[in-house]
Amino acid sequence: MDSIARFSSRVKNYVKYRPSYPPALLEFMTAELGLTPTALIADVGAGTGKLTELFLDNGNPVYAVEPNEAMLAEAQNLLGNRPNFYPVAATAEATTLPGQSVDFITAAQAFHWFDHDKAKVEFRRILRPAGYVLLIWNEWLQDTPILQAYEDIVARYSVDYGAVTRKRVTGESKEQTLERFLGPFRTRTFDNNQLLDFAGLKGRLLSSSYSPLPDHPNHEPMLAELQAAFDDYAEDGRVPFTYNCQLFYTETADFDQDVALEVNQ
Repeated sequence: MDSIARFSSRVKNYVKYRPSYPPALLEFMTAELGLTPTALIADVGAGTGKLTELFLDNGNPVYAVEPNEAMLAEAQNLLGNRPNFYPVAATAEATTLPGQSVDFITAAQAFHWFDHDKAKVEFRRILRPAGYVLLIWNEWLQDTPILQAYEDIVARYSVDYGAVTRKRVTGESKEQTLERFLGPFRTRTFDNNQLLDFAGLKGRLLSSSYSPLPDHPNHEPMLAELQAAFDDYAEDGRVPFTYNCQLFYTETADFDQDVALEVNQ
């Protein structure tokens, strides 16, 4: 399934069970990157609007750029009454936004789906001279027995986890991929956690593009193992799901540099 269509059947679980992004991210952008409520943001690959909402709450006007029809429709359902919310049915490679029109470009849980070369050309086109590009992921940790078991279940039963996870990039490391796209970049990490009952843990798994759907033979065995792991590790009917919210960012002057890297094949 192509990278746009593969989330269409997962929208409800995505909205309900995926984590949002921590307020510390917004605080950092305000203190260190000069974010003000008037800054115009292009949230590219906005999905159902989880990061978009954080900026809307700050007063920012946001272009929520999303190519998946079902996900954008859900974002409109959730955020459509907000005056600064501007949904855009478009891709990272062709946002349709005016040239030099935005102060910040963000991509949360989305960069690994982009055509990086084409997206970079497009981001350069729409970013203002004193702007920033920010790539963001909530990456779950393997710091508890339940999350170690979760990772093992995902690896064993998913249909293409190894192909889509951003931890594996053909021909180069994650850092090389990021530097090739961003130019010289900086990083920050923020805590971000959930506490889930079994419905939440199940929904979190089924929100992932690589989890097998009900008509796949791996679906029921996967959920059976997930239930067993939950039963083993739950306390008071909940398990912790811990993340590092990872930020990789650069400003326009560095983003405009072309970085040539030696890639180990």
